[in-house]
Amino acid sequence: MTEPEVLIEKADGLGLITLNRPKAINALNHSMTLAITDALRAWADDDEVRTVVLTGAGERGLCAGGDIVAIHTDATGGATGADSPTGRFWRDEYVLNALIGRYPKPYVVVMDGIVMGGGVGLSGHGSHRIVTERSKIGMPEVGIGFVPDVGGTYLLSRSPGEVGTHVALTTARMTAGDAIAAGFADYFVAAEHLPALLDTLRTEAADVAIAKFATAAPESGLLGRRSWIDACYGADTVEAIVARLHAADAPEAGQAAADILTKSPVALKVALRSLRSARTAPDLETVLNEEYRVSIAALSSPDLVEGIRAQVIDKDRNPQWSPATLAEVTTAQVDAYFAELGDQELGLVSND
Repeated sequence: MTEPEVLIEKADGLGLITLNRPKAINALNHSMTLAITDALRAWADDDEVRTVVLTGAGERGLCAGGDIVAIHTDATGGATGADSPTGRFWRDEYVLNALIGRYPKPYVVVMDGIVMGGGVGLSGHGSHRIVTERSKIGMPEVGIGFVPDVGGTYLLSRSPGEVGTHVALTTARMTAGDAIAAGFADYFVAAEHLPALLDTLRTEAADVAIAKFATAAPESGLLGRRSWIDACYGADTVEAIVARLHAADAPEAGQAAADILTKSPVALKVALRSLRSARTAPDLETVLNEEYRVSIAALSSPDLVEGIRAQVIDKDRNPQWSPATLAEVTTAQVDAYFAELGDQELGLVSND
């Protein structure tokens, strides 16, 4: 028998969720999303569950993101729109992201190793977010012709200054120190102490248990670069951001510009608009509703198919974007990503 892709257990006052696809770095699919949602809903009113804990199987990471090979199969087969398998997956995934953001009990997530894309959706909205010296956290979407989702634009837009804009447009990987500084995590616990922490959570409240093992976060390299990051990424367009980066004195700024120019031009412009919109949104639900529109539009775009092909299918790392340059992307093309979906809207409503 094959093992379940999500292990769900209730014991010693804990609701334990283990993502269990270690060979795929626990990439998230639709059935896993539904299983986690069912467990969280059942435990919300269960007096036997004091704290929820989310971890990932294996040594490589909590979750490398959504199952993008399946998304590629849908998109290349013409299965697009909100009623496609991918559209339904995203709908349920974003509902889960909102549920985590409003969860009534401590939600402790161990962000050890790789945490990308959909993995951020499972972790970044939790109440107790733990990183280790092995953590590598990011939103790599624009590198595959997609746009940060799963509430990622909510988190990125609320990072200090323009740090989130830099992370989104370059697909930079955040260290543990960066993730805490950027508002993606709360506590640093050395990986060697994780087993003891999980044991202690069985007998102690989440705050008490974590306090026994958490230590000062490592210094954030990202925060140390804020002077040029804030100055460059405060521009209103991606073209202006790139120009400012080229003109900046810091060598890292030039590298950031080079990194940006390898990404999907249309995805970059949509991502910047999404980030600016999320910054003024009143709550996570509002952001997820807009991200759903953007994601559904992306599913029909040539760049998502091409980006996944180049990075994951053929692995030639040479995507041919369409349009090929930032200058060729029209306002109408960007606007189309934000078009209302009528009766297929995600429709999340805040409980506030």
